[in-house]
Amino acid sequence: MKRWNANLPALVFLFALLLVWQLGATGMDAAYILPSPTQILVRMWELRGPLLTAHLPATLLCTGIGLAISVVLGLLLAVLMDASPVAEKMLYPLIVASQTIPTTALAPLFVLWFGYTIWSKVLVTVLITFFPIAITVFDGFRSVKTDMVDMLQTFGAGQREIFLKLKLPAALPYFFSAIKMAIPLSIIGAAIGEWLGAQAGLGYFSRRMMTQLDGAGVFAPIVLLSAVAMLAVAAVSWIEKRVVTWRGSL
Repeated sequence: MKRWNANLPALVFLFALLLVWQLGATGMDAAYILPSPTQILVRMWELRGPLLTAHLPATLLCTGIGLAISVVLGLLLAVLMDASPVAEKMLYPLIVASQTIPTTALAPLFVLWFGYTIWSKVLVTVLITFFPIAITVFDGFRSVKTDMVDMLQTFGAGQREIFLKLKLPAALPYFFSAIKMAIPLSIIGAAIGEWLGAQAGLGYFSRRMMTQLDGAGVFAPIVLLSAVAMLAVAAVSWIEKRVVTWRGSL
């Protein structure tokens, strides 16, 4: 009951937005430009076969591989920058600069390099996703107070013990926050890659529906992507509450 009351404002706001959307789309009466929520749901049901059996698995595979690579790459960069000030000065500007490159400009190049294989979409996903993981986890390592590090050093702890017993637990909440940010970004990256060059996937399907002036068909995979992202973030939040057990006691 308490959780329901906490979520009630969000549900009311969401219902109000959907109502305004429904009324606006009905008044416009141009489904190829702005379909109503009910039209999108109906179209999702009509297209449930190809959406769920062919295109959703393709997008999830690309997202999963890209997210896994981003987690490994982001953690390695964060650990390396924390361990070496020289590495931090070398890598930090490059990591930030990588996010200034327009993804839509690189995605066609990836298609030229790797063709319509999964790796052109995976690279787009990694390019978008690794940044919040690397920077957020690095900030988690740096959140450890200097006097706590000094205290462990006076007890004879080495860099390995300080990392495992102090920095790693301190960075764990930051890691889960980074993953919750990275999940939607990884899905967006996969969809962008599929939109610009693919033979399957929800981004590809949405682009194909646009060429047919099927507004509801364009929105159907987008809504499905949003639902998948929300479910994945909710699952990570559930895991976080059971792993980071000390956060609620602070």
